[in-house]
Amino acid sequence: MNILFDSDLPPEGLARLAAAMDGLWEGDDLSAEIWTVSAEEIRALNARERGIDRVTDVLSFPAMDPVRGRPILANEHVDCADRENGTVFLGSVVICEQRAREQAEEYGHSYERELWYLAVHGLLHCLGYDHETREEQREMRAAEERVMTRLRLGREA
Repeated sequence: MNILFDSDLPPEGLARLAAAMDGLWEGDDLSAEIWTVSAEEIRALNARERGIDRVTDVLSFPAMDPVRGRPILANEHVDCADRENGTVFLGSVVICEQRAREQAEEYGHSYERELWYLAVHGLLHCLGYDHETREEQREMRAAEERVMTRLRLGREA
């Protein structure tokens, strides 16, 4: 399974991310968007889309109803199928570059690690992972750690 990205993040990192995400879903190849924006842009987006007028680190916009645990198939998600590249559009992830830099400093790790962690976190939301309950949080954190380890960006990075 493959995932193709439309993004302003470094292409070599996106290729590594696609490989690290392998196995988190069943079904057809996926495509997704990941963008970095300013604090002002993410605040406006957060206010418009969620009614929360503050800066946040990452926002996810899944293209489909929750798909976690179900195969993602183009013939079942016709409105998200991209016939040109043979993928199903998973959704969009928007990352606040300023918050990523601040959080990297707060948590004592690299900006690179924080940036890719936020991308992984956002993509997992698009795949239907969440962290509203303790069980959901445990499952999401385990998936995040698995992908970050595959990226060689574990907690020490």
